[in-house]
Amino acid sequence: MDSPEEDGSSSSYVENITIPSALVEKSFGEKMKKSLTEGEMVNVNLDWRESVPHPDDRVEYELWTNNNDECGYKCDMLMRFVKDFKGAAQILEKGGYTEFTPHYITWYCPQAFTVSKQCKSQCINHGRYCAPDPEQDFSSGYDGKDVVVENLRQLCVFKVAKETKKPWVWWDYVTDFQIRCPMKEKKYNKECADGVIKSLGLDMQKIEKCLGDPNADSDNPVLKEEQDAQIGKGSRGDVTILPTLVVNNRQYRGKLAKGAVLKAICSGFEETTEPAVCLNGDIETNECLDNNAGCWQDKAANVTACKVLTLPSFSSLFIWS
Repeated sequence: MDSPEEDGSSSSYVENITIPSALVEKSFGEKMKKSLTEGEMVNVNLDWRESVPHPDDRVEYELWTNNNDECGYKCDMLMRFVKDFKGAAQILEKGGYTEFTPHYITWYCPQAFTVSKQCKSQCINHGRYCAPDPEQDFSSGYDGKDVVVENLRQLCVFKVAKETKKPWVWWDYVTDFQIRCPMKEKKYNKECADGVIKSLGLDMQKIEKCLGDPNADSDNPVLKEEQDAQIGKGSRGDVTILPTLVVNNRQYRGKLAKGAVLKAICSGFEETTEPAVCLNGDIETNECLDNNAGCWQDKAANVTACKVLTLPSFSSLFIWS
């Protein structure tokens, strides 16, 4: 390809390019110019689907979460999302369209403080894996170590379910545990968790073996792997905040809601290879439905100036007349 320096005729065009700019095909540009010369107002929406990598015909995504249900709005939002997204997630997983992996952030206690009251109440395995106190009160309620143990249990549920080729059972366990074992009702404990596990038909012995001994002065292989996974690799940065969603090794930045997340996941599929759930009207965007996209509208006559036209390389074109 020739560089601009080799073609002097292009210099006048280069001078007019500012940042940000978007390059379009000539035929598409002619359509926009025609609309503008006819006195119409044109609003173009870019389609960013190709910004998500497509390494294969399956989308890999992971959710970094926490089972603490006493941390206020953020915990409520996360639990609501898991409940709302469960159906779509299981459809995608059962169909082989996605590979989902749950993750849990843990911290560690500095060696000099492992014998302190705070570390003992918030950590397991002698300060190696910790979580903040749910109520921010060391003298009452549940401790951070209770959260770490349940995080570990949920990882083990996923591990055992995946071994039986039913990884989607994780969504059933997590949502059932939220409903049946809340902290507010003092049911956030092993007995309640075991009841949920049994109801799902999972192998209790395998899960117990996976849990290991939280009092042992040694690494827990499952939680050690989680801490290692928190460190960013390649195009994915470190995971430092909760919740964090990663789609095809790219951290998602957006609203943690079913529709928004499903759009992000569906963007990871090559065009025309999306599963049916991605073509559902619930996630397709029609901006004419939102305040008529600001266009003129005669409600009595049911007439509007808002039109949606699908054009190459763009998701939609809205024309005001």
